[in-house]
Amino acid sequence: MRNLVIGAIVVVVILAAGFGAYAYFTADPYANWAVIVASGDYHAHDGGPSRAFDNARRDVVTELEHVGFARQNIRQYSAWSRYFARDASDDTNADTIGNLLTSAAKQAPDGCLVYFSTHGTPYGIILGDEILRPSQLADILNKSCKDRPTVVVLSACFSGVFVPKLAAPNRMIVTAARKDRTSFGCGTTDRYPYYDTCFLHVLSLAHDFRDLAYKTKDCVAEMEADTGMEPPSEPQISIGKNVLAELKGW
Repeated sequence: MRNLVIGAIVVVVILAAGFGAYAYFTADPYANWAVIVASGDYHAHDGGPSRAFDNARRDVVTELEHVGFARQNIRQYSAWSRYFARDASDDTNADTIGNLLTSAAKQAPDGCLVYFSTHGTPYGIILGDEILRPSQLADILNKSCKDRPTVVVLSACFSGVFVPKLAAPNRMIVTAARKDRTSFGCGTTDRYPYYDTCFLHVLSLAHDFRDLAYKTKDCVAEMEADTGMEPPSEPQISIGKNVLAELKGW
């Protein structure tokens, strides 16, 4: 009887250890990443109101959760909500974005994902009534994410201007356009900008971030050709020499 009890205990311990190992090895690789997803403007290209950027913010968050990012580690910023709620207590500026990312990075130390959907200029991207410049975003990443693996997605016109300032061995930078090209799809009736449309469409089809970036780029080129948009936006992809090993599949 005593031997039977000891045997049963051993089996239980082995099973528990096995399930623990299974849980460890099958855990979502991005469950402990810090994320910020921001819509930086609420205007269409003609100046009228548009929810295209904010729709992208909302649905990018949903899809990121589907591939394993944890909701509690995701921070969001909505220029649409801030303006129409008249919430003057939380101005849209670089400090706000920096504080949101720092907050997320403190509780989720494995890596960082930063996603902006907004208008762009040759000098930076629109963030409320300001322009977030490449040097400012570089400072935010350096302070909040340091040398962690970091993915930055910038869905905006002229967003390629950010690549030289942000590029680093631990970072992957993808942009919706070259530094001297516009991107498309930010009218009053558009659901999303073109780049966000493609990102959302291919996210569940891609294997990892590299695959996602190139599939999104191909999708954008196809959309622009189908709709006659010229010149092509030519999304940019910069992959640091050390980051790919950290970017697991989902």
